[in-house]
Amino acid sequence: MNFIKHPISLICMLLSLFSCTPASQPLVIGHRGARGHVAENTVASVKKAMDLGVDGIEIDVFICASGELVVFHDKTLDKLTDAEGYIESLTLDSIQKITVLGREPIPTLDEVLDVINGAVTLNIELKGAQTAKPTAALLKKYFDQGKLVPEDVFISSFNWSELKLFYAATQAQVVKIAVLTEDDPLDAIPIAKGLNAFAINPDFRSLTKKNVKKIHQENLAIYTWTVNETEDIQRMKALGVDAIITDYPERIYPQ
Repeated sequence: MNFIKHPISLICMLLSLFSCTPASQPLVIGHRGARGHVAENTVASVKKAMDLGVDGIEIDVFICASGELVVFHDKTLDKLTDAEGYIESLTLDSIQKITVLGREPIPTLDEVLDVINGAVTLNIELKGAQTAKPTAALLKKYFDQGKLVPEDVFISSFNWSELKLFYAATQAQVVKIAVLTEDDPLDAIPIAKGLNAFAINPDFRSLTKKNVKKIHQENLAIYTWTVNETEDIQRMKALGVDAIITDYPERIYPQ
């Protein structure tokens, strides 16, 4: 290209070379796998997210009546399956007979860990009560067996009491923690500091230039959810968030 004939291109090139603030390149986290494409929180959804080149995958866990950690988002089965009732009230044998959206089985956390196998970061959201300690114990087993290292995973939750229990159970393993919030993200800073958290995970609609700057000044990353529309994705990039959690991973950096 002749830059003399195209002065705008020349200016853009020079700005990209000498800018002190390069464009933000947030990590891409697949929400419940690739929820926009495949039944959420299933092995198929996790595999789809990996196929789309994500940096990480977010899933949700409950503990079922027989003690296993199962990957599911809602407390009840009514909305996403053809079954009814509370997922925590069923044994794993019963849960394994149920499919999400009539297609995909509900996996255990073990199954998801085995599928990902450290290839991308796994964000485990403690969705159900009393999930902190069994999650910590399961991760320790994987660490001890050399199947995972602490850097492969981080824990988040809206239930800050569960985060406190997890932190108490895993300080020696240094598993990272992110504090989920749907309120003013600045209110999450004290709890994040108390848990030695590395990030706050806020609703993208709550973010502004001012509070993003404040959170970063506290040496906390921002992993924002759930950003699906192009306009919102661009705004999050402009604000300088560190990661975008999305149902459509391919939209963050379209080809």
